Amino acid sequence: MIFRADPTLATLQDFRYRREYAAKNGQGGQGSNCHGADGETLVLRVPVGTEIHDAATGEVLLDLTEPDQEVVFLKGGRGGLGNQHFATPWRQAPDYAQPGEEAQEREVLLVLKLLADVGLVGFPNAGKSTLISVMSRARPKIADYPFTTLVPNLGVVRVDDERSYVMADIPGIIEGAADGAGLGLRFLRHIERTGLFLYLITLDYGPGRDPIGDYHTLRAELAKHDAALLDRPAFIVVSQIDRPDVAEHLPAIEAALGPVLPISAVTGQGMDALRRAIADRLAERGRWSRSRLDNPLE
Repeated sequence: MIFRADPTLATLQDFRYRREYAAKNGQGGQGSNCHGADGETLVLRVPVGTEIHDAATGEVLLDLTEPDQEVVFLKGGRGGLGNQHFATPWRQAPDYAQPGEEAQEREVLLVLKLLADVGLVGFPNAGKSTLISVMSRARPKIADYPFTTLVPNLGVVRVDDERSYVMADIPGIIEGAADGAGLGLRFLRHIERTGLFLYLITLDYGPGRDPIGDYHTLRAELAKHDAALLDRPAFIVVSQIDRPDVAEHLPAIEAALGPVLPISAVTGQGMDALRRAIADRLAERGRWSRSRLDNPLE
């Protein structure tokens, strides 16, 4: 049984409905000294970024991070030998044979972690889906209510003819996400491989909400999930700067948090500066995605 990382796949949906897989058995030997047929290899195609965990211990057994990567996961049993194999000139019809061995079996858990260069982190309605739709060819669902994004969206952002990077819109994280609140816990694992974070904040009229508090809440939730995430390169992006109330709060935000990148995905304000800042930071880190503009994950 072989696992293959298929760049044309984006989800593990096929494995939701079928839970058991087995390679076909070989066949026993036939008369007239005929050998039995070998068993067939089973190739299981999974998205790039899939981890295979031991179902009992949680140990990571395989991590498929390269397109078209193949790994032999389970081997078939050794084939048996018929009695003719043991024939000798003085015993031409021996009455014993060597039986075949059982194939390997294992119960595993498949976990998909997106491979993205840039991850958008923000509360619901911060403008993540709009931003990724403007910067790439991704077409996420956009609406004015919480948790519009129910699955991560990937988009490929073109820098020039030779370079592009993958941006991921992670479904909205809220306070308590690392403890299971909202949708954040389900998708926090997708940011583990992200090389650069964009903390997307804006002025929200929810009770007790403000851009500065939202930023610290997002950082706290990432730290609960994995404290090492706070060491990743990041930009603070203030979205919806075309709104007068957001623009009015910008000086206070910068005074509290330091330099920020104000943008409006609707009017285009600040978008070129954001693209350049991301490209420069990725270049510094030597991280450019292999994905191109025809990436099937879009």
